[in-house]
Amino acid sequence: MDLKIKGKNALITGATKGIGRAIAEVLAAEGCNLGICSRNDSEVAEAISDLSAHGVKVVGGSVDISDGDALSAWVDSSAEQLGGIDIFVPNVSIGAGQPGIEGWKTVFNVDILGTIVGINSARPHLEKSGSSSIIIISSTAALEAGFGADPYCAMKAALLNYSGTLSQEVAPAGIRVNCVSPGPIFVEGGPWDNISKAMPEFFESTIASIPLGRMGTANEVANQVALLASPLAGNTLGTNIVIDGGFTKGIQF
Repeated sequence: MDLKIKGKNALITGATKGIGRAIAEVLAAEGCNLGICSRNDSEVAEAISDLSAHGVKVVGGSVDISDGDALSAWVDSSAEQLGGIDIFVPNVSIGAGQPGIEGWKTVFNVDILGTIVGINSARPHLEKSGSSSIIIISSTAALEAGFGADPYCAMKAALLNYSGTLSQEVAPAGIRVNCVSPGPIFVEGGPWDNISKAMPEFFESTIASIPLGRMGTANEVANQVALLASPLAGNTLGTNIVIDGGFTKGIQF
């Protein structure tokens, strides 16, 4: 299927590994030019080289998402190098398990402010596109109690509210905002891979609770992001797509 995004310019934060890298690979394969970032210079350089093999333009830089000025500068620089922004995916998350009050501050600065600053910086460029898309990455941890009173869960829930409200605000400017909420996603070297080694019983019990009998893949999340970014989903606005194989038990209205 032709998603009709060839030649579009997409910015993805945290795009050198995991779900972010999978999103970058899928969009590049569809013909999108890319602006990518992560905290590691060498990983960014390697990703730029690999992604460029798709025959698209790829630019990138090392960015600490909690540094708002640096994040804004990266967005503007990427827009200038690519000639605009049509798709923005604020993917970076600090993850679960951040203890104490400092943990709440850290997750807020990265997951919430990193998303908001990134979107605010990209918004003038997205408005010039005339038909653009923002896809926010939340989590099923936002939907059900089960992971404890962890800042990660609370911040991911806040992103759902922000995404839905923002979608109403920016739609008149031709910007569609949607959200995806992955459940357990297995990535080699990622959190669930580490859990499988450190807590095998918990890992197996988690799989047993998924009706499909397996965890998802980063590529499955990336495919959904690409579809939401596509004009083929041009009437999809303010929604949250759960990608979890049935892991969450609530009915999605």
